[in-house]
Amino acid sequence: MTDKATPKAAAKKAPAKKKPAARKPRATKKSSAKKAGPGWGRKLWSICWKLGLILVVVIASYGIYLDQIIARKFEGQKWHLPAQVFSRSMALYPGAAVSHGQLMAELKLLGYRKVANPRQVGEFSASKTKIDLWRRPFLHPQGDQVEQRVMITFDSNGVVSVARNSDKRQLAVFHLEPVLLDRIITGDGEDRLFVATDKLPKHLVEALILVEDRSFYEHHGVNPFAILRAAMVNISAGRTVQGGSTLTQQLAKNFFLSSERSLTRKIREALMAIIIDFRYEKNEILEAYLNEVYMGQDKARGVHGMGLASQFYFGRPIAELTVAQQAFLVAVIKGPSYYNPWRYPERAQDRRDLVLRLLMEAGELNNAQYQAAAESPLGLRKANRSVHQKLPAFFSVVKHELANRYGDALLQQSGIKVYTTLDPMAQEAAEKAVEQTLKQLGKNDESLQVGMVLTDKYSAGIAAMVGDKVPSYKGFNRAVEIRRPIGSLIKPFVYATALNQGDKYNLASPLKDQPITLKNGQGKTWSPQNVDKQFRGQVPLLTAFKKSMNVPTVNLGMAIGVSDVATTLDKAGWREKIPEYPSMLLGAVNGSPLMVAQVFQTIADDGRYRHLNSVTTVLNAQNQPLAASRPQASQAIPAASNFLVKYAMTQVVESGTAKRLGNNFPYVTLAGKTGTSNDSRDSWFAGFDERNVAAIWVGRDDNGKTGLYGSSGAMAVYQAFLNNRAPLSLRMAPVDGVVQGYFERNSGVAKQADCDGVVKVPALRESYQPVANCGEPLPWWKKMIGG
Repeated sequence: MTDKATPKAAAKKAPAKKKPAARKPRATKKSSAKKAGPGWGRKLWSICWKLGLILVVVIASYGIYLDQIIARKFEGQKWHLPAQVFSRSMALYPGAAVSHGQLMAELKLLGYRKVANPRQVGEFSASKTKIDLWRRPFLHPQGDQVEQRVMITFDSNGVVSVARNSDKRQLAVFHLEPVLLDRIITGDGEDRLFVATDKLPKHLVEALILVEDRSFYEHHGVNPFAILRAAMVNISAGRTVQGGSTLTQQLAKNFFLSSERSLTRKIREALMAIIIDFRYEKNEILEAYLNEVYMGQDKARGVHGMGLASQFYFGRPIAELTVAQQAFLVAVIKGPSYYNPWRYPERAQDRRDLVLRLLMEAGELNNAQYQAAAESPLGLRKANRSVHQKLPAFFSVVKHELANRYGDALLQQSGIKVYTTLDPMAQEAAEKAVEQTLKQLGKNDESLQVGMVLTDKYSAGIAAMVGDKVPSYKGFNRAVEIRRPIGSLIKPFVYATALNQGDKYNLASPLKDQPITLKNGQGKTWSPQNVDKQFRGQVPLLTAFKKSMNVPTVNLGMAIGVSDVATTLDKAGWREKIPEYPSMLLGAVNGSPLMVAQVFQTIADDGRYRHLNSVTTVLNAQNQPLAASRPQASQAIPAASNFLVKYAMTQVVESGTAKRLGNNFPYVTLAGKTGTSNDSRDSWFAGFDERNVAAIWVGRDDNGKTGLYGSSGAMAVYQAFLNNRAPLSLRMAPVDGVVQGYFERNSGVAKQADCDGVVKVPALRESYQPVANCGEPLPWWKKMIGG
């Protein structure tokens, strides 16, 4: 039997084979991602927080950048405030040359309300001889003036007394606030009047919060709920019908951003609003908003802030607005063009009434107050009365004087206040006179033009100025820039020179009225003629003056010396070269209305020269006066001889070349002098009442003939001016050194009052020595005893 292993045995005996190591199953994509997850998450988190940190740094840096911009604006100069230009401040005191009617007109111009009994600031009542006035507080160049109630009493000569109502104390002087004439804009075209928060009416601020931002005092610059609410309303309406911006956001947009509608701008606006709210008190934010907000358009000027808007819409200070007027200012913020009250009065009133209703619902007004306010008219100023005056001629002089006295850069300063000499009532009367008269004269010659200057006799300030027959025309200023022969306007200075020689001349002295031939500077002969071509042999000095006779004047001038006349004119204020030729004695001297006004101001002011000015005071932004030099006054013409010239000028109006003027005002003493250049090319008039000195020229720019004399052209303008502004009779107060004189009519010899054939005229005391016994021979017995 063979020895053979069975399979089972073989299996048992065969060595066991080593099992291969179990293979790791392949990782699927899913399991791989799961296993790598924690590493990528960490990387993503690392990237995110780093990006977040960068974003925070960027936002913080941008916030710091915005914060610096905001701080510079808020803590520096928020606005460039235009230079405010004011009129003169009317001064009232016992004896002031201000009539009852003139004060009434001034109060109307200032926006005072006439009532039966004044109960608050800005109101007055009036009887025939008294005015009970509750004056507003205001800033005067001499310091703050508090509100005050006074009783002003008048008579036919002007102010009699000014008494304080509280204790009946008589005041030495009482000022009215000046009229704000204009604001000189040199920057961005924005116009505003700054008003501090504590000066804003309570209801105006309350209405603003109710209408524009009810949660103003709760939010932190941005109101997310308001934004969400506005978004839902707008989506529902399919258009923008509601805004979600807070007052702070609106301020940020107005101050720093454009009106562009974009997400970027809105984000920047929100960031700035948050910063503003964080940095500043709510009242400071409110003050900035109320002085910045756009309120309308006045031609090329944007009206910004509530202070200017009050003047623009109502013509009065914001403190004096009614509740209804305050509500309107809040109402118009939504759309100054859409709610323009002059163009869309019903639309504007509906919006105002909505604001009033919100005030009532908030408990700020009771039902009766709401009804009264809602039933009241808008109470707008007249559309034709601008909040800035068109005074191109006067403002050109103001700017020139400011540059000369304070430097060219003055008007670039923010917040300065310029107080001028302009009398608004005189300016208005002058403009009307020019328009009325030139329209009439222009029927025969449309090319006629005019220049007119009025001064205040007491202050030597320019009270009014017109440089064109269209007073608002901004161009060639004939009141200042023309140089034309002044004709017979020079004669008062010829006679003033002579009358100062009291031992030789008086108002009754006979003057030669005989032909005379002279040589001029070129060696040519000159033979002056009287207007009527007649010679009378001799005439009294006063007659020659009031009839404006040429030949006697030339004879007189040659006797006293042409150079002496030139000296008198120079001392009186003529600051350009005077040709010392005989023809100068009849006005061959070129000048302007301003130059003429200067020298006649000297005569009106008792012979005292004071340089005419248009600016009295300039205050800086801190209301401190700026220093400036001013020419010294001097006695140009002795007061006594000057009085004789003034008297002679009153006779010109009473019975001389200006008697038509005297006939128009028979119970008023006026002084005047007419002037006409050769061939009637230039018509002149100069004169004065107790308050104003006037100098007027009428002629053609091309120097053509006008056919007008001084009495038919320039004097007609002055007469129209006095029709518009009633004159005050000239007070011919006695002057030291002047006495009542009596002179023989033909010889001019001084006589006693009871002598026959004498004329009564004022004379210099030192030279008035009347002869005894009317000049008759002494009886023999008086001769025996030595007279």
